[in-house]
Amino acid sequence: MRTIESEADIREGLAALERSDPRLAPVIAATGPVPLRRREAGFSGLARIITAQQLSNLAAAAIWNRLEARLGQVTQVAVETVGDADLRGCGLSAAKVATLRALCRAIAAGQLDLDGLGSLPADEVREALCASRGIGPWTADIYLLFCIGHADIFPAGDLALRLAVGEALGLGERPEAGLVADEAARWSPWRGVAARLFWAFYAARRRRAGG
Repeated sequence: MRTIESEADIREGLAALERSDPRLAPVIAATGPVPLRRREAGFSGLARIITAQQLSNLAAAAIWNRLEARLGQVTQVAVETVGDADLRGCGLSAAKVATLRALCRAIAAGQLDLDGLGSLPADEVREALCASRGIGPWTADIYLLFCIGHADIFPAGDLALRLAVGEALGLGERPEAGLVADEAARWSPWRGVAARLFWAFYAARRRRAGG
């Protein structure tokens, strides 16, 4: 399994994408630097992704900062030692608190081995993560991308990616996830770099628009 570990990997992937799909050349030119966006694997990395579910980056970062201020390191043990009210007080919804509790139980019961996920195929990682309450395909794919570093993951249901691909490739304002997934198939085995490219493209567009 190829993984994305460095800026050099990003550059290699972008060059390969531009060769395989010339439509991406103007997207790459308009975007500028494409961030690596790697995070530590394990409980903390997954908890941070859960925190970010359906939130803007700014809102998610604010909640995460409050969690770190309250817990220190956001570990399984730290989460287990505080009450639901403490977690809610940091800004987590009741549903996300329940998701973290379910995650802690799954790990404690030996039903989920986060340390072992890095050696598994992507489909098996998705299956293992999605067996835990509150974790769906988006969360699993983001974990694969940023924590494990899988090079060939494209979360086609992500709204920002749908908007960016729709604008860049002329597919309409908000193309269906299935259509975006079909487009992304041609970017294999570098779909993880393509996802980073379109997130960066989306962010650049928002900055230029003042949004």
